[in-house]
Amino acid sequence: MIFRAKDLHKLTARVLPFADAASEGLPLRQLLRLSLFQISVGMAAVMLLGTLNRVMIVELSVPAMIVAGMIAIPVLIAPFRAILGFKSDNYRSAIGWKRVPYLWFGTLWQFGGLAIMPMALLVLAGDTALDAGDFGQAAAALAFLLTGLGMHMTQTAGLALAADRATEETRAKVVSLLYVMYLLGMGLSALIIGTLLRDYSALLLVQVVQGAAVVTMVLNIIALWKQEKMAPMTKEEREAPVPIFLNAWSDFTRERDVLRLIAVVFLGTMAFNMQDVLLEPYGGQILGLSVSSTTLLTAMWAAGALVGLGLAARWLSGGTDPMRMGARGILFGIAAFAAVILSAPLQSPVLFFAGAAFIGLGGGLFAVSTLTAAMAVKVSGHAGRGLALGAWGAAQATGAGLSIFIGGTMRDLVNHAVGNGALGEALATPATGYSVVYHTEIGLLFIILIILGPLVRAKAMTSETSTKLELAEFPT
Repeated sequence: MIFRAKDLHKLTARVLPFADAASEGLPLRQLLRLSLFQISVGMAAVMLLGTLNRVMIVELSVPAMIVAGMIAIPVLIAPFRAILGFKSDNYRSAIGWKRVPYLWFGTLWQFGGLAIMPMALLVLAGDTALDAGDFGQAAAALAFLLTGLGMHMTQTAGLALAADRATEETRAKVVSLLYVMYLLGMGLSALIIGTLLRDYSALLLVQVVQGAAVVTMVLNIIALWKQEKMAPMTKEEREAPVPIFLNAWSDFTRERDVLRLIAVVFLGTMAFNMQDVLLEPYGGQILGLSVSSTTLLTAMWAAGALVGLGLAARWLSGGTDPMRMGARGILFGIAAFAAVILSAPLQSPVLFFAGAAFIGLGGGLFAVSTLTAAMAVKVSGHAGRGLALGAWGAAQATGAGLSIFIGGTMRDLVNHAVGNGALGEALATPATGYSVVYHTEIGLLFIILIILGPLVRAKAMTSETSTKLELAEFPT
């Protein structure tokens, strides 16, 4: 049997994930190399939100309030991603680079933060011969600030560079690939770092965290190498008035329903992530599941997310409006949290695991729909793609960070009231705090449906305006 070139191309696109995300301006080899910056950002996210969180509280005995404050620092920087994106849109250099300088300096900030991180934490914990006093807190705060700033700058400029180089047809696929690489970076880093720190020691902490700093530098240099063409600016272009951020933001938000879309992204991310640190404790404390059993929750969530990505690919390829698909994801989320709530009185682990899978499914659909809608926003005037992607990333990162803090705090406050008998005998169970959080998430999802309503187009997208995405674009 003889294959024609056209048949071979179709086979390659189906077998190789994201093969059809490449274009003449961004070949697949360069695209995969560029995506390495997402691996480093995912690794830094795991270090800040997972590994170092546990090490500071358990091994270093740092008060939880101080740990929460340190972790909140990168979240407080997240809203400035829109400004970082705007700056990269309008950066002026003699050789014409816009995104690469921000990628490079973001890499330096990220590297510097991770490089001083372990030493700062050891001083913070008092694990030194000298009494450092408040210096330890200041050093740790600086380390988290540098790392968080580097992550946001690198990711915003990297996504904007990829969007610049992609074509209109491949842009959504390219950004989706970069999002998948971010998740891949988080997964691999969690496994590797967790294995290396199994036998904890202060020296090992220094080696692992500073090793992550070196890996960050190597990956990001490989990622940005020869990714942006030199286009020397004329003297007139360099001396032209610099656009003002407020004017660019005004141009950006002038587009139809942009602010509504940002609100949907922010609140939706909060609703799906508020339970992020509560599901496993809920399964262990309320349902009596073992550690090995609750570990399977991640697999169930991932399986649900995979199904959601497959459904998203089919629906978008069929011309479904992205926000209509997002509404379906929200409905799946409502059903998921209801299942998790009912698993406690019914003492049903099956219902609990089904709820975890549907959280992944609903969250996957919602993420793909809002990403597709954000990529479709037309930029005009002083606004550029960096500003658009920065605004979307700022809404998502801020929502995720705040939701985790709010969810944990809400559970603790409610359970404290339960322990004091303030809520009555009927609610005097450990499940009450968790239940309040899950009910809050359901309420948020209903609110989001109301806000999202005007964004849904009554008429289905035509074949000319729909975004053609295939299952191969979402391999994870």
